[in-house]
Amino acid sequence: MNQLLLAAGDNNPAGPEFGEASPLGLFIILLLLIGTILLVRSMNGHIKRLPESFDEPAEAPEAQEQPGKKPED
Repeated sequence: MNQLLLAAGDNNPAGPEFGEASPLGLFIILLLLIGTILLVRSMNGHIKRLPESFDEPAEAPEAQEQPGKKPED
């Protein structure tokens, strides 16, 4: 058991840098935030261009071709 505790080491973080985030971390978070905002705006633009319904519009009964009849010119 003592060997396991010795292998684990000191898990109490302390020192002059404890609790400080690096500026690189902030930069990465800001890049992810900007990317997310741009993706949402792009997705909204694509969604607005979609048709109201994907169902095909119903044709008038006389416009449908009836079997056995030739279309008139």
